[in-house]
Amino acid sequence: MPLAYYSRAATREFWSEHWGDDSVHRVVNVAATSPLTAIIEAALPAGGPILEAGCGLGQYVILLRERGRAVTGADWSLPALQRCREASPSAPVSVMDLAHLAVRTGALSACISLGVVEHDERGPAAIVAEAARVLAPGGRLLLSVPYWNGVRRLLAPRLVSEGRRIRAAGGEFYQFAFTRAEVRAFLEAQGLRVVSFHPYDPARMWRKHVERLVPGLGNAAAPTGGADGARPRGRPARSVLKRLLYSSLSLRLFGHMILAVAVKP
Repeated sequence: MPLAYYSRAATREFWSEHWGDDSVHRVVNVAATSPLTAIIEAALPAGGPILEAGCGLGQYVILLRERGRAVTGADWSLPALQRCREASPSAPVSVMDLAHLAVRTGALSACISLGVVEHDERGPAAIVAEAARVLAPGGRLLLSVPYWNGVRRLLAPRLVSEGRRIRAAGGEFYQFAFTRAEVRAFLEAQGLRVVSFHPYDPARMWRKHVERLVPGLGNAAAPTGGADGARPRGRPARSVLKRLLYSSLSLRLFGHMILAVAVKP
């Protein structure tokens, strides 16, 4: 069983409020140098139409189109998509139910879905099935979810107990975290073949604690340039920490998310 977290339900209103506190330009700049972006670009097919299902503020729609990809975006938060269009008027984004996409069967070469399916308490099947439907044979699904990593495994009894306490106090279902085996199982159940897994964002769990000890190191996995172009302080230490965080062992232990790359036969 996946690990369940409880706090506030991830409703349409929740996401509209969540994205309302952020800047489209900031998240595009973050994506431009994120290690995740390099993984995504390496996994995408050479060409063809791409959909980001659950695009939020549309940072990957904007960034990948700037890099020559034919990407469109879909999300259920109209305010988030409006803010995307304000920042990039030509961005092709639409409000859609991700379990009932307004996309022709077999029309896409790839579908990207980052941190979306874990928020459905019924499980990921409906959204994954729809993503599989709209992919052409040989098309790729790039899907990420919270990773039940090594540390979460060690802390599982405590995390489960805490979840039960929050739920009993009135907390609502928020998301699941999945093991690799669970991700493989729900993708293969929809006829997809998993070709690779990529844990990422290992600093998420420790960022605040590290920042207190060494200012500037908490964002080791984030872009290093400031908005004013100033040279960031502590660059050598940040570089060393980033290499350590993105080692294979560290990713298995601390990776907050895991990206699965799957192919439709």
